[in-house]
Amino acid sequence: MAVAWLPRFIVETSHASMTASLAIPLCPRCGQPISAATLVCPACRTLVHGEQFERLSAAAERLERKSQIASARDAWLQALPLVPQDSEHAEWIRQHVNELTARASAAPSNSKSKWAKRLGPLGPVAVLAAKAKTALFALSKLKFLLSLGAFVALYWVAWGPKFGIGFAALILIHEMGHFIDVKRRGLPAEMPVFLPGLGAYVKWKALGVSTETRAAVSLAGPFAGWIASVICLAIWWKTGDALWAGLARVSAWLNVLNLIPLWILDGGTAVSALGRTQRFLLSTVGLALWLFLGETLFLIVGAGAAFRAFTKDLPEQPSQMITIYYVAVMVCLGIVLHIVPGPLLPMG
Repeated sequence: MAVAWLPRFIVETSHASMTASLAIPLCPRCGQPISAATLVCPACRTLVHGEQFERLSAAAERLERKSQIASARDAWLQALPLVPQDSEHAEWIRQHVNELTARASAAPSNSKSKWAKRLGPLGPVAVLAAKAKTALFALSKLKFLLSLGAFVALYWVAWGPKFGIGFAALILIHEMGHFIDVKRRGLPAEMPVFLPGLGAYVKWKALGVSTETRAAVSLAGPFAGWIASVICLAIWWKTGDALWAGLARVSAWLNVLNLIPLWILDGGTAVSALGRTQRFLLSTVGLALWLFLGETLFLIVGAGAAFRAFTKDLPEQPSQMITIYYVAVMVCLGIVLHIVPGPLLPMG
């Protein structure tokens, strides 16, 4: 009799085990099993409900811009349980909800209609002014395209259409590296804004993320820039067109420049996740690349890392992952510069 029911027992047990394993939630980023109550993955430190949090925070911001303060407050309150309650995320949301509550209490109901009545003949003007405010906001959403257009135009005039457009595309790829890395972590970010003659930036809300995450986001730009350099290098290798060699070199050079550990550059944020030993290692790598390649920029990176080894911003827990990431991006960019020597910009 035992033989008769044993296979059924095995099947049912296996089915129950499979069902239990399927019920275990997984981190949306790294795929590691997590408990149902977990809000931040212990392995990769990603917000488990990052996509939902991003949707709610984006909706709340839209409602604020439309002056729908009470609805915006409710959206933020829905987002609050999705982040750890002892985090800076939660503290910021609570403070912001208090601000919105105060604003909602101070704002009289039907304010637009009351003001329109009080202004008498000027009432329609007030209504039009309110609509104009909405139109101006919609126009501000175009700042990405408008600033990119101005950026392209400047370098088109400076170096011609091909190199100018290519150069602008390289800067865009670098900035999109930051943007994509922020968005995949479930954090709010705006599209890049370009400053002709200066560069570009991505505005994002860190909302209490770790120093390691900030560093990773900073290095994502130079990493994307290296990918762009390799693509240009491959096209040059295939076609022999010197334009692509120039674009590969200028992209690699600019991304090494961004790795200098100054506070206004990507390297300045990235090095904040490194301890004193890691910063000395970074300095040594920079010196070695300078000696091997003859590129002075690596010497500057190394000198900056050595200087930052003595500043007071050393983290309590240095990140080995960021150290490897930083050094790897430096070396990969150095390889591109070694393959494509020559002037940075087109001559004549």
